Amino acid sequence: MDRAVKFLKRNWFCFAGALVGGIGGFLYWHFVGCASGTCPITGSPVLSTIWGALIVGLLCFAFFSKSEGQKKREHKNKEHKNKEHKSGEDKSGEDKSAGRGGKED
Repeated sequence: MDRAVKFLKRNWFCFAGALVGGIGGFLYWHFVGCASGTCPITGSPVLSTIWGALIVGLLCFAFFSKSEGQKKREHKNKEHKNKEHKSGEDKSGEDKSAGRGGKED
C-alpha cells in the first residue's frame, strides 16, 4: 500500500495530465468527431476519451517521470559538483578562483 501511495504522490502530475487528456478526447469527439460513426477512435465517446487519456498520460510519463535510481544519481552528482565548486581547486591542485591556473593577468 505504501508503494502505491508513494507512486501516486511522485507521479500525480502525469495522472492529472491523463485526466486532462481524457477530457480533451471527449471534447474532440463532441465537437469534431466522426459524422458517420465508422471511425474507430472518434466514432465513440468512450474510445475517444480513453485514447486522449492514454496518449497524454504516456507522453507525460515518458518526459516527466523519473525513477528512484535516476533521482539518487542526480542528487549524488549535484552534491559532488557542489563540493568541487566550493573547494575552488581542480584535481591538479591549482586554484581556479583567480583566473587561468591560478595566475593573474
